[in-house]
Amino acid sequence: MNPKKLAMAVLLLGGVALVVSFRPASTDPGAAADVVVYKSPTCGCCVKWIDHLEEAGYSVRAQDVVDMVPVKQREGVPMDLSSCHTAIIGDYVFEGHIPARVITDFLEEGPDLAGLAVPGMPIGSPGMEGWNPQPYDVIAFDGEGNRGVFKRIEP
Repeated sequence: MNPKKLAMAVLLLGGVALVVSFRPASTDPGAAADVVVYKSPTCGCCVKWIDHLEEAGYSVRAQDVVDMVPVKQREGVPMDLSSCHTAIIGDYVFEGHIPARVITDFLEEGPDLAGLAVPGMPIGSPGMEGWNPQPYDVIAFDGEGNRGVFKRIEP
């Protein structure tokens, strides 16, 4: 997708009314997870982000990985958009500390994109709460390297 098409898709997403099923957390311990999160075994902010997703109703399975680079490469995360964890929901990839409500909005819209990313670890994002929260962008990206701002998050 060329950059103009991506920008247009991102701008038009608010008007799209596609329905994507969202399955809340299951009480069945044998049920499949909605979200698979690849993370370092020692990352505390990743655990806090997983808690944030679960509080929003997602069922999460964490997969501890020593080297995240191969995961990010396999899932098509542009390295300049990388963060500490990578989550998979269906065919989409979600990189970093993305608010659950933004993920839900994205899934409901069902765009023809690879996923979303919050590069780095901005203070004030879910799992990175702290003093002096900063505004940050949630970036939409496709499999061809195109990207655009999906949502601006203000503290």
